[in-house]
This record gives sequence, C-alpha cells and structure tokens, in this order.
Amino acid sequence: MEEKGILYLCATPLGNLRDITLRALEILKEVDMIAVEDTRRTIKLLNHYDIKTTMISYHEHNKESRGKEIVEYLQAGKNIALAADAGTPGISDPGYELIRDTINKGIKVISLPGPCAAVTAVTVSGFPVKRFVFYGFLSSKKKDRKKELEKISCEDKTVVIYEGPHRLLKTMKELAEFIEEREVALCRELTKIHEEVKRGTLKELISHYESNPLKGEITLVIKPCPGEEKESPYSLGEGAREVKELRAEGLREGEAIKRVARYFNISRRELYKKVIEEKEKGE
Repeated sequence: MEEKGILYLCATPLGNLRDITLRALEILKEVDMIAVEDTRRTIKLLNHYDIKTTMISYHEHNKESRGKEIVEYLQAGKNIALAADAGTPGISDPGYELIRDTINKGIKVISLPGPCAAVTAVTVSGFPVKRFVFYGFLSSKKKDRKKELEKISCEDKTVVIYEGPHRLLKTMKELAEFIEEREVALCRELTKIHEEVKRGTLKELISHYESNPLKGEITLVIKPCPGEEKESPYSLGEGAREVKELRAEGLREGEAIKRVARYFNISRRELYKKVIEEKEKGE
C-alpha cells in the first residue's frame, strides 16, 4: 500500500521576505507542490529564494474542487505545502476546510510556525495578553455583524479583529455606538515599510482617520471591557427593560446602556449581556 503524503502548513512573511523561517524555506523547496491563495503574490517569495516548486491555486472560490484534488494528491503519496498570501495558513483564509478534510482522511498535517498578524498586533498593543479572543473579519451580514459587535463590546478579554481600509471607519463607528471611550490599538502594514501602530480611544481614532484615510492591511486590537461589578437595588432585567424604553424613544443602544448602567449603578458589561440575551429571546 502506497504511503500517504504530508500536508505542511507554511507561514509566509507579512511583509519583509526575510521574515520566513529556514524550515519553511526547506519545505517549500522539498515538497512536490505548493498550494497558494494567489500565485501572483507567492511567486515573488519563490523567485526571491530561487524556489522552482510547482504552484497550484487554492482559494475561496475553488476550495471545494481544488481541495478534493489536493487530498487525492496527498493520498497518492505527494507532499504538499499550503501557504497563505501572508501569515499563517488557516487564519482567516480557506485553509481550515482543507486541513479538516486532510485530517479526516488520516493524512498527517504538520504546521511550521511563523508570522501571524493577530499575534504580532496583540503583543505590541500594550493590552493584556494572558487571554485574548480572535474574531478575524467580521460578518458582512447585517444581523450577524450586529451580534458580533455586541459581543465584542462586552468582551472581558482583549479582542483582535482584521479589517480592510475601505470598511475600517464604518466598523469603528459601529463599535463606538457601544464603546466609544474604549482604548484600541490600530496596527497597519505590520512588519512592512509603512508599519504603523496608533493607540487611543475609538472616538479619537475615528476623528483622526476621517481626515487621514488609510491604506493597507489592518489589525484592530481592543482593550478588554473593564470589570464593573457593583451592588445595586435594581436587577439586570429592570435595566434591560429601561434600555428598551430608551431605544424606543430614539436613543442609540450603546448610549442607552451607558446611561442606565450609570443611573441604576449596575455593571455595564453585565447589562450589555442581559440586553443581548433579551433580544435573542424575542427573535
């Protein structure tokens, strides 16, 4: 019986081509083929290191058909490297499906650690890193996106999200409806020539970038919701009902929650959760 191949997950540089591990370079030279999101981008890395390995495309639009082909190659004994455009395969790209299918077929998967924008950003943010949660790119569906924003607003761990420059202001303004004064670190073009890390509240960064449009890849790191546990004669249910009434009068949800939490002397974070819970019950 022919021995199965191995799927290698090769992290590629975020910017500087020198930021690739020696082990990843060895694997890219040794495997039978390399599966990449965009051959036009990866060819620059391969040419820089004079790597002649055959490339095939594997991306969001062909992941089903091409994924089956890759698994068949692996079952036939071929060794294949999966490489993202930049960073670690499987992080906010279609690599997850291929990795899952490969494992389900009993084929070995080996990850070669390397660059990852989420980890790079959270370490330079200055926010707690003992626990953090990664949301990747937020949903483009209005209903799902709103739920994600609500969860982020009351998250008690550092939050990391990816965003494109064309949607950055929209996303920050949506977040600001709940956490306008929360500190964030906006990391742009990490490890590249124009790397920038700008820190401040959402309100401050919105004001800055409205007159200073951004380009490039962006990672937004959000400071955890501060603990606000307080004793109060009012229940969270009463607070949630008050928020609903203020919303009916036209007040933004974030402002309504802030106002009720302060007036009732209850935890804003817990009130956020209660409001979300009540809305989900009503759906």
